Amino acid sequence: MFSSGSQLPLPSVTNLQVDSVNFPPSVISPASSNPLFLGGAGVRGIDVLGDKFVIITFFGVYLDPVAVPLLSVKWKGKTTEELMESVPFFREVVTGTFEKLIKVMMRVPLPGQLYSQIITGTSVKIWKSLGIYTYSEAKAVERFLEVFKDEKFPRGASILFALSPEGSLTIAFSKDDSIPETGKAVIENKLLTEASS
Repeated sequence: MFSSGSQLPLPSVTNLQVDSVNFPPSVISPASSNPLFLGGAGVRGIDVLGDKFVIITFFGVYLDPVAVPLLSVKWKGKTTEELMESVPFFREVVTGTFEKLIKVMMRVPLPGQLYSQIITGTSVKIWKSLGIYTYSEAKAVERFLEVFKDEKFPRGASILFALSPEGSLTIAFSKDDSIPETGKAVIENKLLTEASS
């Protein structure tokens, strides 16, 4: 368990409705017990035959309130549209030195083994191409796959990834849209932590 030490109040945000899924304006992190605010939400899916998008998961991104002053130094004055189109902005959100929580909700049932292989397979390819895949990443991927191996995620189940500024990844599971008080596993690897977001 870690603590950001942030004494900042949560920004005033509202819940977001994505399709039939409601993401509340704030949650308590299962990794730190800190309150986090909703930074955004969306869907992930696949194109079927090039003409139909099928939603696989919904996701909500929650941030430590300290993210606002940290990000505003560089991004102040940008419009919503500019930020939405900015890959560097999203990269700073992912790599920023503040706590994040990604809540992934299933639209279609998925076995944990398949989900974890999809997440790690893409990451490992990228790390290898960049020459940054080391023994540490291999062990972290092995642990990640192990955590998901026997899990099954029915429609409506949630996977939660709490990302610490120091690079630890706390993984929690819920059979509904609730947020567990504690995580199932913690993996210490900054690259895997960033890849999970």
